[in-house]
Amino acid sequence: MLDCQRDAFDIPRDVAYFNAASWGPLPKAVQAAGHAGVERKARPWGITAEHMAGQFARARAAAARLIGAAPEDVALIPSISYGVAVAGRILPVRAGSRVLVLGDDHSSPVLEWLQRAPEGGFSVETVERPGDGDWTAALLEAIARPGAAPLALVSISSVHWADGGLIDLDAVGAAQRGAGAMLLVDATHHAGVLPLDVAALDPDVLIFPTYKWVLGPYGRAFLYIAKRWQDGVPLEQTGSSRRRVFNEAQPYFADLGFTDGAKRFDMGERDHLIGLEMAAVGMEMMADWGTAAISARLGWLTGLLAEGLAGMPGVEMPSEQVRAPNVLSLGFAGGMKPGLIDALAARGVHVAPRLGRLRISPHVYNDEADVAAFLQAFRDLA
Repeated sequence: MLDCQRDAFDIPRDVAYFNAASWGPLPKAVQAAGHAGVERKARPWGITAEHMAGQFARARAAAARLIGAAPEDVALIPSISYGVAVAGRILPVRAGSRVLVLGDDHSSPVLEWLQRAPEGGFSVETVERPGDGDWTAALLEAIARPGAAPLALVSISSVHWADGGLIDLDAVGAAQRGAGAMLLVDATHHAGVLPLDVAALDPDVLIFPTYKWVLGPYGRAFLYIAKRWQDGVPLEQTGSSRRRVFNEAQPYFADLGFTDGAKRFDMGERDHLIGLEMAAVGMEMMADWGTAAISARLGWLTGLLAEGLAGMPGVEMPSEQVRAPNVLSLGFAGGMKPGLIDALAARGVHVAPRLGRLRISPHVYNDEADVAAFLQAFRDLA
């Protein structure tokens, strides 16, 4: 199991920060990369084409390393919703078919299909949260439901953002392929924290941002696209997506054919070098620690929290078998006490309210003292 990495962060000892699923603190090394990038932008005459190309390649490679992808299959994008919009453009969802989404899933892997459904003539079917919290079983049942319209796409978060439910992607992927459907994965709460291998899973699209678990800035995200869809038309038309549109050459529009690989789907103004370098450093730190070691540590922390909360009247927790190791989400039989989140924050304990639940999301900087601080404050206030 990974040792506590608190020294790599600027977190005071009296702060118990359990909100990585909202905002990941920037490690000191990522902060340093940001400061260096700002200084470089202040003197831009030192920025060369070679430096820019190196930053693109470094970030692409760091993202690919976290998900078992080849760098050429990863695009540089700003957000999950951007990536899903690209998927909406290149994935063929047939009229008369259905798209499966999770009940109360985050908006990003859902809204694109709700918007496209009327014009596309397909339906969006919502898999409601099961009483036992087993999202995988509920999804498998929905995929195989007799008499349903043909399944075109499963568009899901692999860890439910509100209740921490973990999807067994291997089981869902096998069922989806058996149904002749496609798979889009929002891996926001998965990539870098839990083992993930797109070569084995073979999703059609997988997306994750950097500002939460992989300890990077806002506005940087990464889009994996299976090779079978890489001949699609990108969301934006940029010079960098074409084979030869160079501002130092004549003719300027020398070859308008799209570039090979996923980089044709890179966002416009991808040369946000400050954020790209920060994102790369954070992802490299995560990869060096290793997903197995990180997952073991976070599972140990949420296990300590669950053990300390066991038996508290009115508090409901998903079983360990159906929840992700990095998120513990508490429900309340009579509803969450008003003002509880703010009261906890006033005592230096930071968690998040999500759809009537209290979401606890530790990371590698948390330790037993943080767990004790949460449990004491929660018992006093809840």
